[in-house]
Amino acid sequence: MRKFVPFLFLFLSVLSVAQTKPAYTDIDNKISKIPVELTTSTTGIAKFITDNFKTDTEKIRAVFYWAATNISYDVPNMHSPNQFESAQQKIENTLKSKKGVCIHYAEVFNDISNKIGIKCRIIEGYTKQNGKIDNLSHAWCAALIDNKWFVFDPTWGAGVVTNGKFVKRLNNSFFKAEPSKIIASHMPFDYLWQFSNYPITNSEFYAGKIQVDKTKKYFDFEKEIAHYYKISENDQFFESAARVEKNGLKNAMILEYYNFKKNQWNTLMQNANIDKLNAIVTELNEAVLQLNDFIMYRNKKFKPTFSDEVINRMIQTPREKLAKCQNDIFKIGTVGAENASNLTSVKKTIAQALVQADEHAAFVKDYLSKSKLIRKTMFSKVSWLGIPLN
Repeated sequence: MRKFVPFLFLFLSVLSVAQTKPAYTDIDNKISKIPVELTTSTTGIAKFITDNFKTDTEKIRAVFYWAATNISYDVPNMHSPNQFESAQQKIENTLKSKKGVCIHYAEVFNDISNKIGIKCRIIEGYTKQNGKIDNLSHAWCAALIDNKWFVFDPTWGAGVVTNGKFVKRLNNSFFKAEPSKIIASHMPFDYLWQFSNYPITNSEFYAGKIQVDKTKKYFDFEKEIAHYYKISENDQFFESAARVEKNGLKNAMILEYYNFKKNQWNTLMQNANIDKLNAIVTELNEAVLQLNDFIMYRNKKFKPTFSDEVINRMIQTPREKLAKCQNDIFKIGTVGAENASNLTSVKKTIAQALVQADEHAAFVKDYLSKSKLIRKTMFSKVSWLGIPLN
């Protein structure tokens, strides 16, 4: 499956370099004194923050300040990050090297925030600065503080790149930013994460039309976010892709993200269908074994003797299982090209087994309708079901 274009962008020019607000000085000083041994994991950092800060605002400030001041932008690798790293690997490598690009800042910020009990998520999107759309994707974060969503960009808050070198310069403009303000420079691929009742389109972002337009259809983003967190991951991918498409596939970055979400959805769908196929194969194998047990019993001329009800159940049980397998197998969607032949083979096996089960069921029905004397003349040798177990 094609990998999504990695998030690389760093804020390259200074829009406004704010000084640390007095309200945060004590917090910044305290988090600066975190023991080095605790900074080797997000668990250690989270514990220090939980032990030393009380309110969510204090805690999230500590997260932002630590990430922005301790992680340096990895300029040499800004165009060639490791695309195969998992989220945990990104975090571990970043904490070890104290370097990374925007996705590394975001992963660390997100992981610490969630570990201290603050609901946080990574937002994927693209940006604009000095009136120009950037041509690389970006990643930042949003966190729920006092029941309100705020935006945090620890990468843009960490510093600037000057003459190919990263210069640390704390920028508080990207700490706890209002969504309605940061939308001027940060455009999420999925408009759900604009946190707006009147989200703007990609075309409007290009044109700088970020003012609230109440003539648009009202979008209850709080209700939709609550819905998002209740549905399955597969449905999240599907609905996200739909919103991305609806908002306009304006550039290659958006299109790439849209295809990425669709591919994620397709992969999860295929995996779910393969799980269903495996469950059907398990039931099919059980039915084939039971059918062969019946054939063996029939070849022994129904010896030892069982009641008519037991004999009938001996053939009806595998027959019903096979009928269920046949019904379920045709409800399975795509399983991928590499499993298509397996799906076809299982369908054929079920059909063959069901034909034989029906024949044996017809024999039993006829057998049970006859007198005991005639029953003894009805037996002939029957072959086992010649179907290999899957």
